[in-house]
Amino acid sequence: MITRLLVANRAEIASRVFRTCRALGVETVAVHSDADADLPYVAEADAAVRLPGNAPGETYLRADLVLEAARAAGADAIHPGYGFLSENADFARAVEAAGLTWVGPAPASIEQMGSKIESKKLMEAAGVPVLTDHTVETATEADLPLIVKASAGGGGRGMRIVRTLADLPGEVAAAQAEAASAFGDGTVFVETYVERGRHVEVQVLGDGRGGAVAVGERDCSLQRRHQKVVEESPAPGLRPEVASAMHEAAVAAATAIDYRGAGTVEFLYDPATERFFFLEMNTRLQVEHPVTELVHGLDLVEQQLAVAEGHGLPEVPPARGHAIEVRLYAEDPAADYQPQSGPLTRFEIPGVHGEEPGVRVDAGFASGSVVSTHYDAMLAKVVVHAPTREAAARRLAGVLSRARIHGLVTNRDLLVAALREPDFVAGRVSTGFLAEHPDLFAGADDDPGAPVAAALALAERTRTERTVQHGAPVAWRNVVSAPQRTELEAPGADEPLAVEWWGGRDGYTVEGFRVVSVSATAVSLERDGVRTTYDVAVSGPTHRAVVDVDSPGRHVRLARVPRFTDPADAVASGSLLAPMPGSVVKVLVAQGDEVAAGDPVLVLEAMKMQHTVSAPTDGVVATLDVRPGSQVAAGEVLAVVEEKQ
Repeated sequence: MITRLLVANRAEIASRVFRTCRALGVETVAVHSDADADLPYVAEADAAVRLPGNAPGETYLRADLVLEAARAAGADAIHPGYGFLSENADFARAVEAAGLTWVGPAPASIEQMGSKIESKKLMEAAGVPVLTDHTVETATEADLPLIVKASAGGGGRGMRIVRTLADLPGEVAAAQAEAASAFGDGTVFVETYVERGRHVEVQVLGDGRGGAVAVGERDCSLQRRHQKVVEESPAPGLRPEVASAMHEAAVAAATAIDYRGAGTVEFLYDPATERFFFLEMNTRLQVEHPVTELVHGLDLVEQQLAVAEGHGLPEVPPARGHAIEVRLYAEDPAADYQPQSGPLTRFEIPGVHGEEPGVRVDAGFASGSVVSTHYDAMLAKVVVHAPTREAAARRLAGVLSRARIHGLVTNRDLLVAALREPDFVAGRVSTGFLAEHPDLFAGADDDPGAPVAAALALAERTRTERTVQHGAPVAWRNVVSAPQRTELEAPGADEPLAVEWWGGRDGYTVEGFRVVSVSATAVSLERDGVRTTYDVAVSGPTHRAVVDVDSPGRHVRLARVPRFTDPADAVASGSLLAPMPGSVVKVLVAQGDEVAAGDPVLVLEAMKMQHTVSAPTDGVVATLDVRPGSQVAAGEVLAVVEEKQ
């Protein structure tokens, strides 16, 4: 019997496993890097052990340090969560060799499914449908489009879509490089890309003795960068016969390798033909497991622990209602999902403390937490369970719209828009959904009231900070000659947003609006007879303050443009700035080289993703201040490209 469990992971998944352990009376041990020392999960555990350093390679991926932490804390079992060492067969063997209980499948099962190439051969032999493999030499025009995948990969890394044969060799090389960096294995393979396919997966539980059951299916089709962002169960629009066939194929996959514990068999489903094909088996708990738990009433972590203790498989309750989960990321969807890092000055989501029935929030952060550049950018999973799919989507959008997340740009608004999109509500989903609905990416500048609210809140803050004449109206002038002007920077905007306003004895006046009320924290505006109240949070010095503005279903983070620019902040024309903190992994040019606009100059790695920094114009590389391995801060000058005269 397990008495003290160490979770070899971090943030929300560690908190999630701890929750079940508390309910079962199992003591818990957390491990943490220096960057994670103040995250909530560390305080939730009964004991915590520091892993010195920050990068995954020196902390969470160090099997020896994790095992030493288990020994020091007196743990008798290890749960790997997902990511990091969760699908590392050598780590599983080391855990068992240390006399600890490994809460996961047998090492041999991990190895059999660890290679996408070899696992496809195994599944084909077990009668599970698979897609045909191609190579650079054998692929033809008739096979297009193609997709390049990392054999040892996951999370969309090492994956490329190819639409012309001429691009295939280059994309294979790029995928190999990214896969080698992310997984230590540059092996890739090529297969046919189903253009409007759906990603449907089946949850399985195995007893390790040839027995397995399917616990329903999930649709994970809404993706960005080939990574899931919205998941649901049951899969919408799937005929019972097709779902049943998928369940049978998943059980066949699990029994073929004597699978033990919780795992997921992923399929690519083609709605046009109702055929499905094996993609991979994840030999661990999935990020999206909560939707299955809510629909079937099973605690999958509890089942993992039970199987690890030698107990049998449960009776699977029938599906009840519908559950939808979204992944809340610190990223900017309008900037190609660029990851964000830094402090979360406010992080409040309805249901995070279980106060709303039917709403579940698995969060890894809290107000004041710092999002590091060293790990994945996921902040939380927000899940809603309701009697119908339509009700779940509507309520989940409502919960997200009431969230208050400040300090970093997130994908919250995109998720709300997607959940309310008629095609999504109707169940018309595919892996190309977000690309096919560009209107979902509408920026906050389509709400003209947000910058007005920010400008007036800034003005009101100026009044409250006065040391004299507190009663004088803001911007009072005996003779009014021109309006006050506040300029604000918005994410993704090419030019500052300018707000012109007047302040006087009767309050504030803004053309096009009736100003109902103003304070430093809330502004009510009326436009065309409709009143909207904006929650406003101002931080930083007033002359260059940052303003977070929340309105129903939308958030925008604006920064005041100072009236005068500090010369120290100026950068040379043609400067290439680091879009985020990270590490330079590749420099593709040398000082003095000629480049054309759009040519790649260097590759930056941050938050488990690689980002290419390109030349802004035709010219010559006049300055090159970094080399491979350089650590850079956001906004740091990496290189300067001077235009040809």
